[in-house]
Amino acid sequence: MLTRRRSLQLAGAALAAPALSLRAQADTWPSKPIKAIVTLSAGSTIDIVARMTLDPLSRLLGQSIIVENRPGAGGTIAGTAVARADPDGYTLLINSSMHSATPVVYPKLGYDVARDLSAVASLGSSPNVVVVRPASGIKTLQELVAAAKAKPGGFTFGTAGVGSATHVSTERLRFAAGFPGIHVPFRGMPEALVEVMTGRVDFSCSSIASALTFVRDRSLIALAVTTPQRCSALPDVPTTTELGYADSDYTFWTGMFVPAKTPRPIVEALHAATRKAQATPGLAERLAQEGVDPMPIAPAEFDALIRKEIDATFALVKATNINFL
Repeated sequence: MLTRRRSLQLAGAALAAPALSLRAQADTWPSKPIKAIVTLSAGSTIDIVARMTLDPLSRLLGQSIIVENRPGAGGTIAGTAVARADPDGYTLLINSSMHSATPVVYPKLGYDVARDLSAVASLGSSPNVVVVRPASGIKTLQELVAAAKAKPGGFTFGTAGVGSATHVSTERLRFAAGFPGIHVPFRGMPEALVEVMTGRVDFSCSSIASALTFVRDRSLIALAVTTPQRCSALPDVPTTTELGYADSDYTFWTGMFVPAKTPRPIVEALHAATRKAQATPGLAERLAQEGVDPMPIAPAEFDALIRKEIDATFALVKATNINFL
């Protein structure tokens, strides 16, 4: 018969074994190539930001990182694949702030964004930018709000699709400023911006990466950005909050995620390596050219931010009766 002391020793060893196993996994990770699944197509803002960051990250980790684009269904095709992947640090999800809208847009989804995926690091943030065509005669956000109120049932806005970040952002602004609008969804922002420039759509709250070239060549007028602070790419353009529309802010971020059961030592190691990769000389300047600013945030804080954004989107739907379906 085992003595009481011996029983306690064996019980303690059994409890310690999982922790030791996790540490061993972290100590040997990464020992093979890593796959990064991107929710949008090649050439999208998310894809560009991801590739810029993953290149130096790959060199730091000493392993290749294979980028695989799996667009469609609001990022849920890629999200499902990563949520169901082995939680070993070898499958990453690269998604945007669409991530936080997923539970609202897809209530019957087969995975839980907050429960089944864990945040690793933000790869950067950028505002959406409210744009109109020069011929509209609108020169300020206040004038746009007034024009929309003067044309109830006829003032249109274009987005990258139902439930997209550009859609959620515009609805937040409309609710905060109290003006009506008709949603015109497109397959992507390039198509939406063409319609704004031709005058067939009145305005858009576009991703900055999509609109920046047109703003710089004066094909579009930037009225405001949606981040709480001004954007380095458009320093002279005011924020929607600065113009007096409380709770209108919306930050478009790009983030890295892993399956939720991935060992925390691996999550922390990947976070630290990503932050180091982001400090690569010249990378911040290259990202700034795309309208992307740094967004340093710890994994636990990022998870908390996502839960907060999910709650805010549900509250927006309840308050405005928006139908994302």
